[in-house]
Amino acid sequence: MRHPMLLFALVTLTAPALLALGALIGGGWAWAGLLWMTLLTAVLDEAVAWTLPAEDPDAEFPRADALSLALVAAQLGLLVLVIHALGQGRVAGIEALALALGTGLFLGQVGNSNAHELIHRSARLLRRAGTLAYVSVLYGQHVSGHLLVHHVHVGTRYDPSSARWGEGLYRFFLRAWPGELRRAFAAERARDLAAGRPAWRNPFAGYLLGGLGMLGLALWLGGLTGLAWYLAIAAFAQLQLMTSDYVQHYGLRRETGPDGKPEPVRPQHSWNAPHWFSTALMLNAPRHSDHHAHPARPYPALRLDDDMPRLPYALPVMACIALWPRHWRRLMDPRATAWQARVDAPPDPLTR
Repeated sequence: MRHPMLLFALVTLTAPALLALGALIGGGWAWAGLLWMTLLTAVLDEAVAWTLPAEDPDAEFPRADALSLALVAAQLGLLVLVIHALGQGRVAGIEALALALGTGLFLGQVGNSNAHELIHRSARLLRRAGTLAYVSVLYGQHVSGHLLVHHVHVGTRYDPSSARWGEGLYRFFLRAWPGELRRAFAAERARDLAAGRPAWRNPFAGYLLGGLGMLGLALWLGGLTGLAWYLAIAAFAQLQLMTSDYVQHYGLRRETGPDGKPEPVRPQHSWNAPHWFSTALMLNAPRHSDHHAHPARPYPALRLDDDMPRLPYALPVMACIALWPRHWRRLMDPRATAWQARVDAPPDPLTR
């Protein structure tokens, strides 16, 4: 693929377009977005053996920024259309469920990956757009939690978003969501105290007000029914975000040195997936090792090398497997143990 940005745009923007048609017209269109996010993604991932090339990491990516902003606009517009359609009963029955599931999958996979990219950018407009995307699914806390907690403590017991070896997905949910909230708020409060800022300038005030605004908008668009659908879709999106964290860090830990500080983050501390269609759909988010090594690197430039841990299946498929903890452990525990042993092994004196 000589122009991977064209593929990113085509794959990511088709999903909200199909879902919007489902909200406006209903019928088969209500299923189209869901099928794009599930069946078609799984088939194309396995049917075509292809890895997207990385762009020049030193290049500017105005097209990538434009696509990211377009996706935020699409996310907000889609929420308005879907909440109104579901709340007013214009799409009902099994079609309503298909539309809600497809919308939640788009928000949890594409929307999350895009917002994740934006909150790492240096430009204020891009960071605020990423924050708005998270607030629109009532998960503003993740902005602070991801930047101030996850990237600092990933792979250690201080990071609520790093899944421990042997920990099931549902136990992880119960620990990760409140743990991130507590640690993220504490980190932001510490920054406020260090800078002498008043409490009202804490980002959590904005997350709260933004969330209340979204709840009010959902109630206005769709009444109590629309509000209930919105809460369900937002919760579904949040669960997918946490599932991605679970899958991408399961069982990989950073060792603590004699000084009590963890070792530097290395590629071996994150799982990756090379599958081309889901990688394009999630803006290279499955190239997670390189992201943690270079958090500011734009998504078109993220790399996938042979010495990075790889998942046996595509990230969305692994998320589905994680729903069955016993099967997940049979599949992943040997791989996590092998990679951890490789990370912990002392260097060969002949190669020093």
